[in-house]
Amino acid sequence: MKSTFKKAKRQRVKDKFSLFTFYFLLFTLCFLLVSGCHDSLRAPYTPSDTASPDDLISEAVRIVQQGLADENPLVGVNAIEVVAATKRIRLMPKVQRLLRDESVPVVFAAALAIGDMEYSLAKKEVAKLINAEDENIGIAAVYAMSRFGSSESFELLQKAIASNNQTIRANAVLLLGKSGDESALKFLYWALQHKDSDDKVRFQAAEAIAMLGDERIYPKLWTMLISAYADDRVMGVRAMGALGTIKAKNALITMLDDDILEVRLVAAEQLGMLGDTSGEPEVLDVFTKNLTADLDKESSERVNVLTALVIGRLCTPTLTKFLPQLLKSESKFVRIAAANAVFQCTMGN
Repeated sequence: MKSTFKKAKRQRVKDKFSLFTFYFLLFTLCFLLVSGCHDSLRAPYTPSDTASPDDLISEAVRIVQQGLADENPLVGVNAIEVVAATKRIRLMPKVQRLLRDESVPVVFAAALAIGDMEYSLAKKEVAKLINAEDENIGIAAVYAMSRFGSSESFELLQKAIASNNQTIRANAVLLLGKSGDESALKFLYWALQHKDSDDKVRFQAAEAIAMLGDERIYPKLWTMLISAYADDRVMGVRAMGALGTIKAKNALITMLDDDILEVRLVAAEQLGMLGDTSGEPEVLDVFTKNLTADLDKESSERVNVLTALVIGRLCTPTLTKFLPQLLKSESKFVRIAAANAVFQCTMGN
């Protein structure tokens, strides 16, 4: 998914999918995390019919376990996100241990996972983090406790949204959107419209409002979709997916014709979340036309991660045949995204 823990000036390049957007998508709780990963899957894609579902699940579990133990915080964050998103309860003890990690993003993600999973075995430990020195960790713990029924937690999130620290404000916006409480809308609109809110706050506020189902945000999201900047369009696509109305779905279908491959893939993923598989041809083209062949390593990795994420939403036989090769990518991020797809497509196993 998708917190912001490092300030950076957003580079706006027309019709270029920026690192800002890539890392936002790589971990939906983060707007910008800096990573030194440059590995990618470069060889032509070939489907595989030999791997059984049990084999794929075993490999996916192994990959996520490795990710949870990785020294790179961004790898750990992605692995935690997969555990929570796919309800892998047997991996939650490992996530709980990461509440004691030295990395703020990792602890933040672990606390959110514990809340989202309502993992009561970690309730006492996460409660102790409410007064953590880093306020980002504190509000993550507040959110987790709200999932356990704490009535005081919501008020603390409302206060955090007014923080002068843009990272804390963005994270508070994210958590209010995840809360499902429509009374948060007035605070989210405040963050969206306040002159002191930076891009990451406004983008997160727009998506958070959409998550709460407020259709008044549609014109703002449409403006993002027609932006000259690819990263704006991607954020708009994500928010339209969160809104999930018929109008939003129709808007997403138009984005399958975008000039930028990554934008098309994100649109296909969001449509898949809404039960629409019309983005399948965009994904299949990545394989059959080997669209990563002429890309640099960084761009190739972006495409491979997004492709794996879409497969996890569509789960069509035509696309899942490529998961075994994605699981063998040199890139840890591609492997984790592919593991997520395996879990999504084998839910119940």
